Amino acid sequence: MRRDAAALAAFLGTTGVLHFVAPKPFDSIVPRALPGSPRTWTHLSGVAELAVAAAVAHPRTRRAGGLAAAALFAAVFPANVKMAIDWRHASPARRAVAYGRLPLQAPLIAWALRVAR
Repeated sequence: MRRDAAALAAFLGTTGVLHFVAPKPFDSIVPRALPGSPRTWTHLSGVAELAVAAAVAHPRTRRAGGLAAAALFAAVFPANVKMAIDWRHASPARRAVAYGRLPLQAPLIAWALRVAR
């Protein structure tokens, strides 16, 4: 497997597992506008990350997996915006983490698109 695809699959797989092992931080950033329980959205996004990781890992589905990863990274951007808003009065370190996540989506999307090629 290409190194960039393997790394992306590992990244997505790890974060997907974390949605189940330690869901509370993910629950807290689910936008309130989404219907239902935040835990449901945490689990759904975890399943999506695991499925996309598997697709990226397999050569036959890598292109679709890379495109799905790019879409997933774009889809979770509102959660990062919510975190930035919620943490706007937090300590400088927490604000740096929350604000730093916003521009991080662009290189993640670029990485996924590179894997899709």
